Order: sequence, then structure tokens, then C-alpha cells
Amino acid sequence: MGSLFQNQLHQAFGTWPLGYIPYGGADFGEIRAVADAVGDGDDVRYYEAWTAFAARLESEAQAALGKGHAVNARESFLRAAAFYGASYHPLYGAPVDPRLLAAYRQQIAAFERGLALGPHPVARQHIVYGDVALPAYLIPAIGYETQVRPLIIFNGGYDSTVTDMYFGAAVAASRRGYHSLLFDGPGQGAMLYEHGVPFRPDWEAVIKAVVDFAVAHPLVDGRRIAISGMSLGGHLAPRAASGESRIAAVIADPGTWSIADGFRDLIRRMFSLPIEAVADLGALDQAVLDKADAAIRSNREIYWKVVQRGFWTHGVSNLRDYLASAELFTMAGRAELIRCPTLITQAEGDILAVGATGFFDALRCPKTLLHFTAQEGADGHCEMQNRSLINRRALDWLDEQFQAV
Repeated sequence: MGSLFQNQLHQAFGTWPLGYIPYGGADFGEIRAVADAVGDGDDVRYYEAWTAFAARLESEAQAALGKGHAVNARESFLRAAAFYGASYHPLYGAPVDPRLLAAYRQQIAAFERGLALGPHPVARQHIVYGDVALPAYLIPAIGYETQVRPLIIFNGGYDSTVTDMYFGAAVAASRRGYHSLLFDGPGQGAMLYEHGVPFRPDWEAVIKAVVDFAVAHPLVDGRRIAISGMSLGGHLAPRAASGESRIAAVIADPGTWSIADGFRDLIRRMFSLPIEAVADLGALDQAVLDKADAAIRSNREIYWKVVQRGFWTHGVSNLRDYLASAELFTMAGRAELIRCPTLITQAEGDILAVGATGFFDALRCPKTLLHFTAQEGADGHCEMQNRSLINRRALDWLDEQFQAV
């Protein structure tokens, strides 16, 4: 299949919903229609095409609800949430773009309206976390909505929200008999967009609050709580497990050792530097840093990843501070602390998965490494064009771990 979107950055973001097709988040024709509406347009047209389609879905949901078609309304509201969520990634950055905030609020409103419909409504809950509350949703296992069941905590990454985790993983988990817990942590979703709270490297402190909430819930089997991280969550989830003993299993998709190592290798190659010159990216020579900054700003995709997204989510305003912050996100000295069974994934062509094998080798717990390939249609970041395959295999693995508990 060729590119749906003409702009490479739009193609990267606009094809995320392909992974949601098996779980009711979109259909191929809808994504193609949005791509046609964007055409050769800019980020504004991209935003407007997605939000217009989302608004149409929301109107259909309202009309269906008015006629008593609750199933149609639920599905359409949830679909609208996915489309609003797909609209605003190119607008990332501080200060917050009001269009991003508007679409995000519409996304969550549609998501919550969809979850509220049906025989077992789901409402937003709040996880106590310092002086703020993390928004959270407990999605019940289908057929076991009122029964105690094992739980999967789904941990997003750099730029995913609860709707991405819902369609990308939680629907599959609920069909398999798992309750799912979705939440926004520091640097993610509402915590970033609404409250300006950036990421923190000691993710175990975040997950402690999440697990406290989970074990107190009457429907959660406290002996069988897993955490599954997607994208940067493939670093955050195992980092959390390295300091939270109540986690009984970890899925890291992909297994990501650190944030800084990818930049370290890139800068070293770009400027032919010795290893010792990039040992601490926060202490880079200023001349090298200036050249790296110029190179980043000349590349639209890298500029988005580093300046628009990275600076914002880390709460910094310059490259040196960003790289210094990135150095703190590492499993060095932490991987050997994980005691529970851990699944590491590695997809062909996923740059975040480059160090997955080394990560796997460093683990001292029961461990499994799963590879995904282009031949399976599961290459690329987080197997986004074949989420059903990763979900089947990961949930099979988790079934095996929890059978013995």
C-alpha cells in the first residue's frame, strides 16, 4: 500500500487509526476519506479534516441516540473520539495551541459519552497523585463486568492518550477477559494539555499511585495485575516494575532501554565523535550542540519529535536541557530489579526497538522476547498496522503467566 497522506508527517500520524480498525476505532475508507480531504494541505487542513469527520460521527451518534439506537450511538461516539484524537499531533508544543485543547476536550467528551452507554457504563475516575488527580477509566472484561478479574494497566507513551490505549489494546484485553485500567500520567494527555505537568523519569512513583488505586478496587484481583506499555510506555512500564513489587507481569512494546541512547548514536554518527564525547548528552560541547540544534530544526519530522514534543513533554525550552532530561530516562541500574515475568517486543523497522535485544539480555527475571516482521504485516512502530497480532500474542503470553497464580 502506498502512502495515504501526501505529507510524511501527516502519514505518520494519520495512519495510527489503521491499528484501531479491528476494535471499532475507524474503518479504512474513513481514513482514506480524511486523507483525500487533507490532500496537499498543511497542518491546519489536516486538523480540520479530522475534526470535521469527527464532528460528523458525533452528529450521527446524537441522531442515533435520539431514535433509541444506543449501540450505534455508543460506537459512533467512540469512533468520533478516535478521530478527534488523530487531529492535533502536528500542533504539539508550548504554549498549548487552543485548537489542540479544543479537539482534546471534544475527544474526551465523546469518549466518555460512548463509554457511558450500554448495560455496564464506564465513568471517569480519579487516581490520587500528590496535589492533583490522574484521570482514569476502568474498562471491564466483557462477560465478567461485575466479577473479580485480573487487571492490565495500560501505560501510554510520549504522545498517546487514553483513547489510543483503548483502541490499541484495551478492547482486545476486555474481549479476552481482562479488566483494563487507562490513565494519563505526567507528560501525557490531560496532565500535559490541561495542567502542564511534564514527564518524570522515576515512573515507579507514578505507578505506585495507580496500583494503590487498582488494589483498592473491588473488581480487581490484586495478585494478577499486569502493566503493558506502548511506544515510550515500553520504557515506562518496565521502569515502573523495577520499583513496584505488586506488578505481577510486564509487557514492553517495544522494549526501550532509554530515551538518550538513540540521540547519542545519531549525534555520534553525524559528527564522527568518539564515544566519550557523547557519554553525557547534557554536557555536549557547545559547538556540537549548536550544529545538532541546527540539524534538528532543518528536518520537519525530527523538529516535531524533539522541539515540539520533546521540549514540551519534558518541560524544557532548549536542546541542552532536553538532552540532559533524556539521560535520566534509562533502565541502567534498574533492569535487574524487575522480578516479575517480562515480555519484550521488537518489531522490524521500529527505531525505538533497536535496543530491545540488549534490554532483554540485561533482565534477570523470567523473560520472553517476541519479534514482529514486515512479512507478517507487523513491522514499524508498535506494530500499528497489525495491532491484532501483537494483541493476540501478548495476551496469550499473559494468559500463561497468570494461569499459575
